[in-house]
Amino acid sequence: MTIIGSLSEAVAQPYYYPPPQRDYYGSPPNYYGPAPGGYYPPPVVPPYNWSGFYIGGNLGVGFNNTGGVSDTFGSTFGTTNNTQFLGGGQVGVNYEFLGGAVIGAEAMFDWLPNTQNTITVTNDANTANVTLNNRWLTTVTGKLGYAWGSFPVLLYGKGGGAWVGTSSPGLTVNGAPASFTTSNNNNFGWTAGIGVEWAFAGNWSARAEWDVVGLQTQSFTVSGTAFGTDVITVNNRSINMFTAGLNYKFGGWWGY
Repeated sequence: MTIIGSLSEAVAQPYYYPPPQRDYYGSPPNYYGPAPGGYYPPPVVPPYNWSGFYIGGNLGVGFNNTGGVSDTFGSTFGTTNNTQFLGGGQVGVNYEFLGGAVIGAEAMFDWLPNTQNTITVTNDANTANVTLNNRWLTTVTGKLGYAWGSFPVLLYGKGGGAWVGTSSPGLTVNGAPASFTTSNNNNFGWTAGIGVEWAFAGNWSARAEWDVVGLQTQSFTVSGTAFGTDVITVNNRSINMFTAGLNYKFGGWWGY
């Protein structure tokens, strides 16, 4: 047989390709090339993105502080501040930049059931009790935070405006009901807070937050009684709130 004839027969014979082999677990072959030893690296999970609109609820406690009290008669004062349960909801939006910076805005509303501050005014043999009843609290804030991509946690700060709704203040003088001739209920002010939020399951996240609310001065003029024409002024009023909340985020289709 000549060399040319041998080459012709070799070319004419079909080349046999062995069937692809499955790996140890019975999975089909990796046509992009298996890793040494049959190991297939796990898929890369993209980092959590905080961009999107969200809505949620919260529960917590509120600490009321009446601040400083004075009047035109030079009386002495005592105050009783209540710590009360509060609960409500929030709605907002976040936008996360490449690198982890997050900006956002939020509106939060909370009920303050049975939250009362009592101011006791004593002048000679006369005693007056002023009761202030806060019923609800609304805040509108901007947010600035930082998110860790490898672990879905957001640390943020917030600040903005606050409004407190109250029922009519109450007054007793020497144990008898009395009234105010005028009252200045400036129940708006500022708010600031910090919080941490954890995305624990898909679009669901849990958060813990502390907020302080600073309110403007209130003044009350007592009607014709033993404290008639006395003007009672309450300064540096504040509310501290500690809340835990649950949010659900819509979207995630925009952002970096």
